[in-house]
Amino acid sequence: MSFKPCAVIPVYNHHTSLARITAALRGYGLPVILVDDGSDAATKQVLQALAAGEAGVACLTLPRNSGKGGAVLAGLEEAATRGYSHALQIDADGQHDLADVFAMLALAEQHPGHLISGAPQYDESVPAARFYGRYLTHGLVWLHSLSLSLRDSMCGFRVYPIAASLALARRVHIGRRMDFDTDIMTRLYWAGTESLFLPTHVRYPEDGISHFRMFADNGRMAWLHLRLFLGMLPRAPKLIHRNLTRGHRRHWARIGERGSLLGLRFVGFCDRLLGRGVGHAILYPVTAYFFLTHPRARRASRQFLAAAGLASSVGNSFKHFMQFSLAILDKVAAWYDPARIPVVFPERAVLSQAVAGGRGVLLLSAHLGNLELARALSTLIPGLKVNALVYTSNAQKINAMLEETSDAYALRLIYVQEIGPDTALLLREKIAAGEVVVIVGDRTPVTELSPVVEAEFLGRPAPFAIGPYVLAHVLECPVYLFFCTREGPGYTIHLEPFAEHIRLPRQARSAAAAGWAQRYADRLADYARRFPLQWYNFYDFWAGGGTGRRPRKTRT
Repeated sequence: MSFKPCAVIPVYNHHTSLARITAALRGYGLPVILVDDGSDAATKQVLQALAAGEAGVACLTLPRNSGKGGAVLAGLEEAATRGYSHALQIDADGQHDLADVFAMLALAEQHPGHLISGAPQYDESVPAARFYGRYLTHGLVWLHSLSLSLRDSMCGFRVYPIAASLALARRVHIGRRMDFDTDIMTRLYWAGTESLFLPTHVRYPEDGISHFRMFADNGRMAWLHLRLFLGMLPRAPKLIHRNLTRGHRRHWARIGERGSLLGLRFVGFCDRLLGRGVGHAILYPVTAYFFLTHPRARRASRQFLAAAGLASSVGNSFKHFMQFSLAILDKVAAWYDPARIPVVFPERAVLSQAVAGGRGVLLLSAHLGNLELARALSTLIPGLKVNALVYTSNAQKINAMLEETSDAYALRLIYVQEIGPDTALLLREKIAAGEVVVIVGDRTPVTELSPVVEAEFLGRPAPFAIGPYVLAHVLECPVYLFFCTREGPGYTIHLEPFAEHIRLPRQARSAAAAGWAQRYADRLADYARRFPLQWYNFYDFWAGGGTGRRPRKTRT
């Protein structure tokens, strides 16, 4: 599918932020289509000036106000006429973070058949009624879709696949006003168009204008949810089958998180208020649900347990899932009360001495144990700054929660889609400042055709990314292996030297990277055998993410 994007902005009496928004979008190279939805004279004047004064900006004027949905669909029709394949739609009220445009477009280009949406991260400016009211809509949409994958159906910051969206609008009636965002996302999902979500900051300007009408729009939303519920009923068998078989051919980075941020907070609240026994008890039915509805993860669990030398029974596989649930509960508990989860670090003096000279180190880890509790390093070693690379496509809910942790117990997260030159330069600065960088080496790159090398892991060849070793080569710093495993009531941090410096000769880079990957795989296999139920890669590890094809290998 081709990818030729533009931007569509529906406008109804919002003009104070238009020039800033338009200039930012043009800065990303996006042609901009402004849709005048029957605005007042002051707004029309601004729209006409923008269209006349800047190349790449067009204004489509509707004869009368048709609502946000009507304006967006008119903009999509205009974009299709001009030959565009995708439209980044952003509201004109200035609430959305324009710095996320690049990431939204990158995600849309990687997944051109998906609807890409923001997942709002609010600041203190959000009205409480709106914040909590959204969760009622979230719950209803999960019911209408029989899925938890539609994380937020109300965000007005999206990238629409134009052809699929217009085809849907021509087949069925879609709400034209405040009901539009939820209606079109749900119906696209019914039609087979999945949605992907990117965390984005949202603020409510003090002088912002709201077109929400309390009685009319709440009534419209109630009617929408009734129609969607009735529409879900005949589709239920197909939706259930789709959700049960979801993800069996997808790369690990495309396997969406299950559950919701609200659910994580609820479990954490029960655990804190009622005690660990109650929190633990809640996990059993929750884990059982995910165990029964995620056959791909069950198969991957049993495959790994057999390779690690443990009986691949259904019982052991369920224990595997339960350990993962406990790890999440511990993360949530640490969010509420860092001191509640005991962490011991026998090799604390080794790391302290390694950074004593003022230069940082690279910690190479894996999805084994509870890596997020590495935040304890900042309390166990006062003054130590820890940075972790996190892929934007995965684990967004738990990361959103971890980001809210107090500064004294903070793991600073650096979001990346892949490790490029800009990321490498940023990390070099952090290493030079004596900080610690954490990266995992057990997953293939998010971009599936990125180079990998093959190493034997638990008796079978598996693909490993070369990125960690290229990064270590660039950073020119000591590298340590680093794991945090649950042992008894708390966790133990394991640290062992891996390399004083990793060098990858230009003429034999692939062979050198393969050697380091094999050394890493050998040590990882040892920990995996010791802690098999704490291995949290629930996909076919040996198949390169279960895509059905191998990522491209580097050439020596």
